[in-house]
Amino acid sequence: MIKLSRPNITKEAMQEVCKVLESGMLVQGEKVLEFETELKKYINVDYVSAVSSGTAALHLALEALEIGQGDAVLVPDFTFVATANVVEIQKARTVLVDVDTTTYNMCPDKLEEKIVNYNFEEQLKAIIVVHEFGAPADMSRIMAIAKKYNLYVIEDAACALGAYHNNQHVGTFGDIGCFSFHPRKSITTGEGGALITNNKKLASKIELLRNHGLKRDENGLIDVVMPGYNYRMTDFQAAMGINQLVEFNENILKRKELVEEYFKQLSGFKEIILPKNINEHAWQTFMVILNTEINRDSVIKLLKVNLIETTVGAQALHLLTYYASKYSYVSNDYPVSKVLFQQGLALPLHPLLNLDDIHEIARIMKKLF
Repeated sequence: MIKLSRPNITKEAMQEVCKVLESGMLVQGEKVLEFETELKKYINVDYVSAVSSGTAALHLALEALEIGQGDAVLVPDFTFVATANVVEIQKARTVLVDVDTTTYNMCPDKLEEKIVNYNFEEQLKAIIVVHEFGAPADMSRIMAIAKKYNLYVIEDAACALGAYHNNQHVGTFGDIGCFSFHPRKSITTGEGGALITNNKKLASKIELLRNHGLKRDENGLIDVVMPGYNYRMTDFQAAMGINQLVEFNENILKRKELVEEYFKQLSGFKEIILPKNINEHAWQTFMVILNTEINRDSVIKLLKVNLIETTVGAQALHLLTYYASKYSYVSNDYPVSKVLFQQGLALPLHPLLNLDDIHEIARIMKKLF
């Protein structure tokens, strides 16, 4: 089976994890601090807080910005559900925005149109921008819109470690950036995530929120200064992440090499629309769009029979039961997102693939079409 995704956990990483396990010091210690320090250097940001998942990172971002009941947050319709679920958990209103057909990211024109025409009682407070599949969103335009309408910006960069916009790492444009280290991401800690910011006040608040709102005095005595969560990362997770971060630039280069081969092999397929080939893309996922006359779900099954693992891309939130029911959406409310959801096909992409694998995938797809 040519796998959709495979984490590249080296023997060195496993040895580092074992050292932590043998030490008996497992939760948010020296290795977490080291991982945070290395992420700061890689991303070029002032503050990093490692947490238990990408969803935890998004949740803490909203908490840190004090977004809750009575507020509204703009979210792209085409994304993984966690992006919007955290808004709902905070009892805020989720306001969906359609996406671009070639980058799959929030469309700035549709974003501003949604803001201008917004007429609900909850106050618009923030934009969550998703860098879908590692493609950098148009942060220059989005930040200009956010400034114009006085909105916070949270960057959901779950898939986008290693992605840049105008030579600046994504996640550093808005108030807070959020990353995920799930096994399908380019770096994995099993589960895990991180928040980044250049705002010292927000960073201090995030540090408290991820660990029960606890502070210790010089004698080690505990005080609670706010209610918080247990969103800490373990030291053995961090040890795994550190090892992968050392070789992450090679990971990105290999992904780009494989993607270039996909473009070469699939560019002549009239049944397939390829994504925009952006130079600063991190290529966590390579998703193509099948023509509407092709049954995408049948293609997934046929490829599996031929030992190629594929899947859908992300979700069109307005078509999911909870969001459709709560907000009374109908199928064609977000037409671009709908097509991406129904016709998007994520193909295998990870550094353990080789060019022969890409050729085999293209050969089988040519037979199917």
